[in-house]
Amino acid sequence: IMLIRTPYSVRPYGTNKFPERLGPSAYLENEQYIFAYQDVRGRFMSEGEYVNMRPYIPDKTDSTQVDETTDTYDTIEWLIKNAPHNNGRVGIWGISYPGFYAAMSTIDAHPALKAVSPQAPIADWFIGDDMHHNGAFTLSLSFNFFSVFGQIRDSLTQSYPPRIYYPSPDAYSFFLDLGPIKNANEKYFKYKIPFWNEFTENGVYNDFWQSRNTLTHFKYVTPAVMTVGGWFDGEDLYGALHTYQSIEEKNENNFNIMVMGPWPHGGWARTNGDSFGILNFNSSTSDYYQKNIELPFFNYYLKDKGNLNFPEVFIYATGSNRWLKLDQWPPEEAVTNNLYFYPGSKLKFIEPEFTGNKYFDEYISDPQNPVPYSAIFHDTKALYNRGYMNEDQRFTSSRPDVLEFTSDSLSEDLTIAGPVKAVLFVSTSGTDSDWIVKLIDVYPFNESNPEENPGNYEYGGYQMMVRGEIMRGKFRDSYEFPKPFTPNKITKVELTLQDICHTFLKGHKIMVQVQSSWFPIFDMNPQTFCDIYNAGEKDFVKATQRLYFSKENPSHIEINVFTSKSE
Repeated sequence: IMLIRTPYSVRPYGTNKFPERLGPSAYLENEQYIFAYQDVRGRFMSEGEYVNMRPYIPDKTDSTQVDETTDTYDTIEWLIKNAPHNNGRVGIWGISYPGFYAAMSTIDAHPALKAVSPQAPIADWFIGDDMHHNGAFTLSLSFNFFSVFGQIRDSLTQSYPPRIYYPSPDAYSFFLDLGPIKNANEKYFKYKIPFWNEFTENGVYNDFWQSRNTLTHFKYVTPAVMTVGGWFDGEDLYGALHTYQSIEEKNENNFNIMVMGPWPHGGWARTNGDSFGILNFNSSTSDYYQKNIELPFFNYYLKDKGNLNFPEVFIYATGSNRWLKLDQWPPEEAVTNNLYFYPGSKLKFIEPEFTGNKYFDEYISDPQNPVPYSAIFHDTKALYNRGYMNEDQRFTSSRPDVLEFTSDSLSEDLTIAGPVKAVLFVSTSGTDSDWIVKLIDVYPFNESNPEENPGNYEYGGYQMMVRGEIMRGKFRDSYEFPKPFTPNKITKVELTLQDICHTFLKGHKIMVQVQSSWFPIFDMNPQTFCDIYNAGEKDFVKATQRLYFSKENPSHIEINVFTSKSE
């Protein structure tokens, strides 16, 4: 049996009505599994009360205490007793929110559950998935998602509620005109989205968010687990990386592997996977995964079919466009190197020897003129432009509120594998500030355009974002106990960018951009220390931002350089 549990509806409803495709891929559909689709508790045609990322209850005292582990257990128990011709083995998969439900099934798992694949699973909505990154709120994504998903049903239903109306042609202008986050309720939601009302009263990493963190609970996992994610996932890359890591750390002897490919959110199941943005992979990476990894995984554990000779991790290296098979992630062979910021917008592998606080670059961050996260104008109703994850960053180069630092041309290929850490020595004239760091692959100016170029990209001088991340400054030391900046005081801010596996080719350059807004994928920091969910117009002020670099203030990027021929 292959089971998926979803909050997004198992339509079409009714006897003898089925989805156009069954299972996670055509390969598995052709294996003639019994496929079971379930609306989770409280959604669409399932009874009960729905709770977003329903917290796990570790020590239940009676049968009235339910969570996703008990609901999954009961579902499997029913299926193996009632589904004709089943062999007593169950596998679960799911992407995004269904990936969360798949991951939760591994906790207190039913004995019949043999194989689980959490794919882009939500793990923590405050630290790194969907709603927040390091405490910064994903404004356009969350606003649009909860404007529909967050509405409460009056009764069992087979349909989504009508969308709340708002003007939508240009997301940047719409959210700039919206003003402070509290205006979403005043102007549009009218306090009718309960979860929106709840989380806007919980602006720090308190029990409301901590109880929804799945990562602390993956103990005593017994099913085989294959976690899947995409390097260009703008929603739940954090969840994929950290779900794998948490299960690996807590379950020494359990089968637990990870697949990370060159895909956007769910792209391994929803796209051909032969390209993303400027990158052309010259083959269908999705088909490779479905046929050579996903199919054998489920067949082996559910049917005793075939043999598994899998590495610990399948990793796709972008830039060099190759699959790597590794014994661990991050790879043990990776060597840490630091890239230091220098005057003149330079990046160097040498720690600076010059001293003093006079070495800095500065800019003014203006809440009324935030840096766009994308050059693409899109409808407000779109969650975000998925292509921004490796978009050309030249559109920000002319802005005075974006700092750029660039290395010399590389004399040989350089592969970075694992997390990237930014260590910044900064000051702000305000009392709070966001710090965004982007790692960029700069193509040579003489790079020629390929013959097949459906996106009409100009490759010469292309500045491809490899990874970007944001840190809400007041959470620099603690997500639970934020603290203000002392105006104009040099302060150390550390920011971990989510993992990459990317090869910067010979002749390319490494660039790092630093800025204080990334709008409207993330909300604008007022630059005044306050409860941002409930801030008013008067709290939003301009701020002078400085990034320092010297022997005393060695701002730098920490990278893991990796050399491997494992393919």
